[in-house]
Amino acid sequence: MSMKWKDSSTDRLCEAILRLKTRDEMYRFLEDVGTIGELKALAQRLEVARLLHEGLNYGEISRVSGASSVTISRTKKALDYGTDGLLHVLERLKARKEDAPEVEQA
Repeated sequence: MSMKWKDSSTDRLCEAILRLKTRDEMYRFLEDVGTIGELKALAQRLEVARLLHEGLNYGEISRVSGASSVTISRTKKALDYGTDGLLHVLERLKARKEDAPEVEQA
């Protein structure tokens, strides 16, 4: 993990995020600390990572997510050579979805 960006402020940010308990708390916190554009960009990168992890190609990912080839490429690099943070989250999200009880559609 790169230590270049870690300091007491980023430690506090991580601690703050870990203290949030509900999706509503997270939405409110994120809206207060970031712009809508920044949050949409983070959400798009997570979606791109999910689609890459599922094996979609760049064209399919761009069509589905609206992401540029640069964003897709950077996200692929993060998945392939990063700290495995994205991969860890994707696996947790997938496991949680698989563990969730099926809900009947009306």
